[in-house]
Amino acid sequence: MKDGMMNKDAHKILTPPPHLISYAVTRKCNLKCKHCYSDATEEQAPDELSTEEAKRLLDEVANWGIKLLIFDGGEPLYRDDFFDIAEYAAQKGLRVVIGSNGTLIDTDVAKQLKTSGIMAVQISIDGAEAQTHDLFRGEVGAFDKALEGAKSCREAGLPFQFGMTIRRGTLNEIPDMLKLALDSGAIAAEFFDLVQVPRVKKDIPEEILAPDERKKVMVWLAEAQKDCPIIIRVPGCPMYTLILQEKNIQPKHFPANLLKRIPYYGRGCAAGMSNGYLTILPNGDVIPCMLLQTKLGNVREESITQIWNNSQILSKLRDRNLLEGECGRCTYRDKCAGCRGRAYEETGNIMATDPGCWINIGGKLL
Repeated sequence: MKDGMMNKDAHKILTPPPHLISYAVTRKCNLKCKHCYSDATEEQAPDELSTEEAKRLLDEVANWGIKLLIFDGGEPLYRDDFFDIAEYAAQKGLRVVIGSNGTLIDTDVAKQLKTSGIMAVQISIDGAEAQTHDLFRGEVGAFDKALEGAKSCREAGLPFQFGMTIRRGTLNEIPDMLKLALDSGAIAAEFFDLVQVPRVKKDIPEEILAPDERKKVMVWLAEAQKDCPIIIRVPGCPMYTLILQEKNIQPKHFPANLLKRIPYYGRGCAAGMSNGYLTILPNGDVIPCMLLQTKLGNVREESITQIWNNSQILSKLRDRNLLEGECGRCTYRDKCAGCRGRAYEETGNIMATDPGCWINIGGKLL
């Protein structure tokens, strides 16, 4: 792997780095989730970065000045050398968090996560009831195990948040899902707007929200933020932050300016953007976002910083003047840009109109 600080095009004006990087360390997982963005499998892929390659990548990420590193999967705890890699990242000065399905976290694992330098855990919860969650996650008992994982984190003094999928099958459960996060002691609630990545297209395309359904949910979540003592984030729907701004939402339990820490607040889709987001897959492939699965390069062939600064795809994404259709004409173009992942997955064009936006079909933001 080449030194990321030695860019062959050093005469160029370099783009500031993303705020966070998500590194999916493995595709191996113990569940069979119907929506998996990583298209996880029961077995480890033979082309995953080795321990040595992963550490060289982390060296570069740390030297680049990245603020936040998310270890993701598959299920990252299924990787044999995970704690070695996590501890190495923390020692390099990175703020490290992990996304997990929670089923493998017991008291000992929670303590080990904390001593390894993990700062927080996101635990996936896809329903307010066991039946809803377990059916979606493909294993009976997964809901109870995930909640036990949250309990173990709480007892170990390890902060955690819930990551929850918004889909038709959970529309009526969203208020109870938010309550479950609060009752469990979560520090944040992240609702993922389901995007038609390949597994979703194949297995559950009917679960994707219609634009009017999406609007109703986003307005409800924005209103809920007033009384909710923890922050609510919605990856995959930059229109949510527009509502927060338009309604001038003032949370009662924490300063309103904390809402601006949401990566897409005031800046829109974070995929591949400076102060935004970048994803590295287990085999070293780099994509702009877990929801925008178009390959930019591979860290085995060139440095992550070279990919970031030289990618023509990223250059295109960063130019909002190139947005097409209704997104290109929209009043909120520069503060939103729609979800580029949804546009790409449903049209094949990363700059197309976001087909999930209710404003694009003649509606109003509120």
